[in-house]
Amino acid sequence: MATNQELQSRRDASIARGLANSLPVFVARAENAEMWDVEGRRYIDFASGIAVLNTGHLHPKVRSAVARQLEAFSHTCFMVTPYEVGVELAERLNGLAPGPTPKKAIFVTTGAEAVENTIKIARAHTGRSAVIAFGGGFHGRTFMAMALTGKVAPYKAGFGPFPAEVYHVPFPVAYHGVSVQDSLDALEHVFKYDVEPARVAAIIIEPVMGEGGFYVAPAEFLKALRRLCDEHGIVLVIDEIQTGFARTGRMFAVEHAGIEPDLMTMAKSLAGGFPLAAVVGKAQIMDAPGPGGLGGTYAGSPIACAAGLAVLEAIESEGLCARAEAIGATMMSSLRELQREIAAIGEVRGLGAMVAIELVHNRDPRSPDPDLTRALTKRAAEKGLVLLSCGLYGNVIRFLVPLTASDAIVGEGLGIVAESLRELTRADVKVAANG
Repeated sequence: MATNQELQSRRDASIARGLANSLPVFVARAENAEMWDVEGRRYIDFASGIAVLNTGHLHPKVRSAVARQLEAFSHTCFMVTPYEVGVELAERLNGLAPGPTPKKAIFVTTGAEAVENTIKIARAHTGRSAVIAFGGGFHGRTFMAMALTGKVAPYKAGFGPFPAEVYHVPFPVAYHGVSVQDSLDALEHVFKYDVEPARVAAIIIEPVMGEGGFYVAPAEFLKALRRLCDEHGIVLVIDEIQTGFARTGRMFAVEHAGIEPDLMTMAKSLAGGFPLAAVVGKAQIMDAPGPGGLGGTYAGSPIACAAGLAVLEAIESEGLCARAEAIGATMMSSLRELQREIAAIGEVRGLGAMVAIELVHNRDPRSPDPDLTRALTKRAAEKGLVLLSCGLYGNVIRFLVPLTASDAIVGEGLGIVAESLRELTRADVKVAANG
């Protein structure tokens, strides 16, 4: 069998450089929260395929559901000859979506497709064209999704021009001095400087910013957006692609704020590793596009829909929302203890098991340390732990451990984080100890 180095060389020669990989590790097999590479080395997975594996690698329920569906058929195209498994999953998601208003759903294949379709639906419903998004937000790599994304490098650099009538306002981040009122004032300024509310079709926001740094949108801010959208007839789109399916201790992160979205995007952990995304929203809004206006050849794959139903069953039967709360509490406690020791950890934050640390120079939020962040992901991998970074300045480590991981695995991974940071910041440790 080829080595990691040999496979990386082949990959570099055959795959375009724009599709990069963060670690030169080629996986041979995986189970729950562990992976083994082609050389037989074990890794703890604190990345979950970028939040795709809340139910872990090859959850038994998912594997069984997919096997049963494969015995029946793999594809017919839901737009041509549909199938019950797709209808059933739509019914389940409609019932789980927050709020009392009747819901409808569509299925697509990727999160970016889901985002694109929310804008189509919002424009069809309102007859308006403008969209407001947030600085630091990430919504995908297709053109409208890139326009909505509030982070230039690497997602937007060199790819413009982007679709017009997209406006960005600051996301409220107390750690960086941006209050809820600051963000609301900036939104009012957009209405004064750039576009009147009567031309705005939608406002789109992540309830916990993903690629932007795992900042949690305060409940009061989401409630204010709900009131503002109601006042002006704007569609409120909640992007739950990274936050959904029990990750934050609720089925959807927006439930922490107690508001009802107009439209929601879902993907990632929806189908336990199989490509599936959805838009779920108020039926009246979802029905705005005419027949044939929405769809896709692979939209709502029967295999992925079967996996999605199994994921929902696993979340319910295994109490994964409560498990997310427990994992998050363990991680936050451990990381805050480490923060007292290591001055490079500027902030520990999270919601449920969506947890992050921001790495800075000497506890200064104005002095990000992307070099240490890169070094930490590399050192942790050398010790058998897969981590992901994020943030506008590349100085945030985000933790996305599968919710099915055992306490022992979570503890082992946190131990590697602590050991790696201590090795990389020995001078900081001495300063903190003497200070």
